[in-house]
Amino acid sequence: MEASSVVAFLGVSALVIVTPGPDTAVTVRNALLGGRAGGICTALGVSVGQAIWAFATSLGIVALLVASEPLFLAVKYAGATYLVWLGLHALRAAWRPGGGGDATTSARPAKRLGRGAAFRQGLVSDLGNPKMAVFFASLLPQFVPAGQPAFTAFLVLGLAFSLMTFLWLAAYAVAVARAGDVLRRPRIRRAIEGVTGALLIGLGLRIAAEQR
Repeated sequence: MEASSVVAFLGVSALVIVTPGPDTAVTVRNALLGGRAGGICTALGVSVGQAIWAFATSLGIVALLVASEPLFLAVKYAGATYLVWLGLHALRAAWRPGGGGDATTSARPAKRLGRGAAFRQGLVSDLGNPKMAVFFASLLPQFVPAGQPAFTAFLVLGLAFSLMTFLWLAAYAVAVARAGDVLRRPRIRRAIEGVTGALLIGLGLRIAAEQR
């Protein structure tokens, strides 16, 4: 691949990655519930999901998914349902009465989010978003010169995108964790849960309603 093509791809990828979406919302919420480890594990799950999309694109599987209306819709609605489910859980936590304590003391959630659960939520959040399939299928071919092996080029570009996503979301997780004592105060935490829950539900409904 030419250096100019790689630079252009990295620039486009950076713009896409820094735009908040479902993966960002899930990562921020899990960093709040599970600390830095929870947020980073979520970011890792998201990036592994993207690596899977990249590998599937290299094999041509994503092209089949995009071409199959029933299969595409199944993935879309499953992913949208999962986001709405996460959003409802966040809203329930936001409306749950606090466990006492004043606004000046920090409080951790009664049940801390585990690393495994955080990883799974990140993975499912990304794999359940069919827009990633459309994104990889439409973007990657634009940066691979004709005549070059598509499999290797698609895989390298996709893994680069996945790594950039992990670094960005991990930075989000670290930032939330550093502000953990403030963000875990009962009133602030419930407010964040409410906003995040509404955002996840809105994103889920938007994915379900969107056309390709």
